[in-house]
Order: sequence, then C-alpha cells, then structure tokens
Amino acid sequence: MFDFVRTHTRLLQFLLVLLIFPSFIFFGVQGYSSFVDGSNKTVAEVNGAAIKSGEFDAAHKQQIERMTQQMPGVDVKLLDTPEMRKRSLEGLVQQRVLAVASTKDRLLISDERLKRLFASDPQYASLRRPDGSVNAEMLAAQGMSSEVFAERLRQDYMLRQVLGGVGDSSFASTAVSQAGVAALLERREIAVQKLDAKDYLSKVQPTDADTEAYYKAHPAFYKTPESAQIEYVVLDLDMLKKQLSLSDDDLRKYYEENASRYTAAEERRASHILVNAPKDAPAADREKAKAKAQSLLEQARKNPGGFAELAKKNSDDPGSAAQGGDLEFFGKGAMTKPFEDAVFSMKDGEIVGPVETEFGYHIIKLTGVRGGTKKPFEAVRAEIVDEVGRQMAQKKFAEAAEQFGNLVYEQSDSLQPVVDKLRLTLSTGVVGREAAPGASGPLASPKLLAAIFGNEVLNNKRNTEAIETGPNQLVSARIVKHQPEVLLPLDAVKDRVLQRVRTGQAAAAARKDGQARVEALKAKAGEPQGAAVAVSRTQPAGQPRQVVEAALRADLSKGATVVGVDLGEQGFAVVQVLKVVDRGANDPDVPRAQPFVAQALAEAETLAYYEALKRRFKTRIVETPSAAASAAK
Repeated sequence: MFDFVRTHTRLLQFLLVLLIFPSFIFFGVQGYSSFVDGSNKTVAEVNGAAIKSGEFDAAHKQQIERMTQQMPGVDVKLLDTPEMRKRSLEGLVQQRVLAVASTKDRLLISDERLKRLFASDPQYASLRRPDGSVNAEMLAAQGMSSEVFAERLRQDYMLRQVLGGVGDSSFASTAVSQAGVAALLERREIAVQKLDAKDYLSKVQPTDADTEAYYKAHPAFYKTPESAQIEYVVLDLDMLKKQLSLSDDDLRKYYEENASRYTAAEERRASHILVNAPKDAPAADREKAKAKAQSLLEQARKNPGGFAELAKKNSDDPGSAAQGGDLEFFGKGAMTKPFEDAVFSMKDGEIVGPVETEFGYHIIKLTGVRGGTKKPFEAVRAEIVDEVGRQMAQKKFAEAAEQFGNLVYEQSDSLQPVVDKLRLTLSTGVVGREAAPGASGPLASPKLLAAIFGNEVLNNKRNTEAIETGPNQLVSARIVKHQPEVLLPLDAVKDRVLQRVRTGQAAAAARKDGQARVEALKAKAGEPQGAAVAVSRTQPAGQPRQVVEAALRADLSKGATVVGVDLGEQGFAVVQVLKVVDRGANDPDVPRAQPFVAQALAEAETLAYYEALKRRFKTRIVETPSAAASAAK
C-alpha cells in the first residue's frame, strides 16, 4: 500500500507544512549531571537548569555509537557534522523538557503499571521469560542489573506519556482531513520534453586542461584508501566457554535442579454441564439447582457417550453448551480453583460432580490429558551444556576482563602475553578507518577502528586498550603494517577522470539547451510539446520523481506554466504543467491516504504541544558546540 510514501519521505511535510519531529528518546536516561563541569560552557537551558558542553559532548558521542551500531558501514565523519551536532543537542534538550514536564505534572509510573507495560510491550519481548518476568541473565550480559533496567524503563515510559496522550487523542475535522488528502493526491496534466545527457556525449570534447582541473578538484575520488594490516585478540563468552571442562555429573545435577524447565506443563481437556446457582441466590433455589445437577450426573454416568448431547440440552454455560460442553485443553490457573482442583484430580474418561463454584454446580467429564512429562537428559544435554557453559563463562568473564585489560596495557608492545596467559587466539585482518561493506564482528566496531588509527597505535606501535565491541566482548589490536592513503597519478586514472568530465559536460550542455527551451515556451502560448499525461504522487506515469514534484509545486493560478527540472547527470526536463485533473468521486487512493494524513496531523499537534512545553519551561539553546571545541575537551 502506497509505494510512493517510501520514496517520498518528505511528502507530507511539503503538502501540510508539517515538521515530523524525531524520536525524543535519542539517548539513555541515566544521569543528566554526571558530566557537568563548572568550567564547561552552558549550551542550553531548560527550566533554569543548564546543559553543559561536556554533557552534550557525551550525549552526542553516545548517539554516534548507537547510529554506527545500526549502520556499521557509515562514515563516522558524516555523523559529526554541524547539522548532526545541532540535532543531538535538540534531542538532549527534548529529553530534558520531557523529564521536567513528567515531574512537574506528576506523570509517574507505579511499580504495578511498569510491570504491565513491560509485559505487553513487544520491543522488550526478548527480555521476558515465558512467565513474563525479566530475564536477569540477559540483562547481566548487557551489563545491567534488574534494578537499573527497571529505573531506565520507568524513566522511558514517563517521558513517552508526556506527549503520548496528545498524539493518541488527536482528532482532525472532516474538512481538514479532506483538504490534506486532496493535496496529497492531486493530479496534474503535463507534457514533458527530456534532454538526455547521453545524447550530448558526442558533442563534447574535453581538453587535457579540463581533465587535469577535474582531477585536482576531486582528489578524494582517486586515492587508494588508507589501510592497516593488524593482529588482534578477542575475549568473549564463546572463547571462555571453549576453555571449560564440564563433567557429566555437573550436567545431570543441573538437569535435576531445573527439572521444571525440561518438563512440558500438564494440560487437561474437559467438558462440563453447568447448572446456574449464583452464590447470593436463596438457599432453596441453590438446593433445587444442586438436585438438578445430581440428576444430570446420574444420567451422564449411565450414558457416558451421550454427555455432549446432555450438555447441549441442559448446560447453562452459553460459551460451551453448543460444543457439547467442551472447554478445549487448558493448564493450571486458567479455571476457577474448585473446578481446576476437580479436573486435575480426575482420571481420563471419569465423570464427577456436582462441583460447586461461584457460577453454580458443574458436572465434569475429563476427555484428555497431555504434557507433564520430562524430556530425557540426552535430549536436552546440548542445551544444558550451552546454558551451564554460558553461566560459568559469565562468572569467569569479569576476572578475565580485568586481566585482559591490564596485560594489553602493561605489555603494550605485543599481544602474545595476553594470548598465552588467557589461552586466547591471535587473529589477523586488514582494516580501514571505516568498516568495510558487509563487515561484522569486532572489525566492524567504530570504536576499535578509531583506536587502531589513533596516535598511540598508529605512530607509537602500541596495542590498543581493551575495547568493548559488544556485550561481554573485549578486543585489543595492534598494527603490523600501515598503508597510508595515496593519491593515484593522473596517468593511472585518466580514463576514469575523462569519463566523469565528459558526463558532466554533457549534462551541462543538456541543461543549457533545456533552459533555453523553457524560456522559449514561456514566451509563446501554444499546444503541448509532446504527449500530455496525468501524473500524481501515487501514479507518476513513468516520470522521474523530480519531474512529478516540480509539476505539483508549479503555480497554476494564472493558467498553464512551464518549469525546468535538472535531472543531474541524466540531463534536463522541460515540463509544461497544463491543468489540474479531476480525480473522480471514487478514487481508491482516498481511503488509503486518510491514515497517513491523520498521522501527520497528529504529529503536528504533538509537535505544537512540545513547543508549548519549551516555552513553559523557558527553554533556550545558547550555542551548539563545534566538533573542534568538543575534541579539545
């Protein structure tokens, strides 16, 4: 549905003049003031409290680390631009504003509600055990205790609910919604003349001076990338698990101590006949109901095979009577206790009753039993080996990590001591300053690559410090051979340079002719130059996105018009925008567009509320620290 939305990410912004605000939770929710230093400049203020440049710098670095984890191949330099630093500061300010608002307005999260939210939030499914509790072992693998996680989760939900109520309750009038949909789906008739750059290639003749000038202006295109041949060593749980020796006795002991984990929960299937008898009914009515239940019990025992028909005719349970009283399989805790106790004490095929509950009197027939059996040890041995090994490795990791860090630092001229001491493996590889496309594991870690090309390692031939490249994973590396970035001579890349120059000159020639045609068509009114087609964002009729966007932006208040569209290296397009085309009364895109428009309006309302909060708490950004200033700290 709506393929165009994926390729027009700024579409609703253009049509509705809305800013789709970014996620407000850019950073972790721990300590605002842990990096505060009186000597740091104030970069922003919220509710009278300052955000210092040191605090901002730490948050910005954390944001970069998160983004590089999500996009391992991204150039880190692109994440430290003035624009990205501005966004990071705005994100930190947003977090502070929401935190102040949640406290001022007492939007607190009780322990009980926190449990409910955690149990139902799909993003935390991997951290939940089958019974809904927190998997403390997984948290420990990420370096968090249950208490720290609970506090971070509480803070996260507190910040969310500040704006959540506004966006979730947003309502747009029919007129506003219809106006948004109309703007989104507008169709226009256009005639297009395309001037393809490839048609101009034979008309351009770059000179040697042109080629040399382009080569000198774009040296980055013709450099061999900087690289380093390295050796490195990894300490992680998998490595420690390989060193463990687990006896069969240890494994069987764990198997017996955790028998419930390897036993399928018992479930039972039953059918019943209910005779209604509320607890507050008169005693005489309850006795009458009990007598009826006793009579039904005798009938059921005389003809067990006719239980289903007896239930259909006599059961007062509307949910199961039509199915002959069948309740399907259920486990313990699913039924009211007297009913459950009776079912789980019966033999298969047995009929008992009357069983009294708050609903009345039940005649019960057990029709099936499954589960309750323990898997044999050999069937789960591999699983136990993995689990016990992981637990033992986890306990050993803290001690080994300290030794690892000390050895690579104290004996920084070689990795062999740490390899010998901790029985690790020395690996080799070739890396650049940015992770190679498709790289994974430690060699995709921006932190490790930054350390490898740092001064101590690159120039002083030392080991890197112990770098955390993942949960419970430390790595240290050293350079064996460094290959600096080298500008290839022009003679070696002349063909490549010439091709780029010819492409650029051909595109420029197409653009020049196209602009001349635009002016000529503007000077005289006439018939469309080419076949007229109707385009919209959902139906581009094969036209490039730039052409469709330009056509829909064109001002038709004075009638048909002409616009030029630069297609970059592809050439140029002369677009005659003729008229708006009626979409018709039953446009199938209308119902599909409405949710997108409603979402945009809700986000606009939420953004407006956030801006009001900023004013309420006297928020101001004083200065966005530059990359150079932060690096100097």
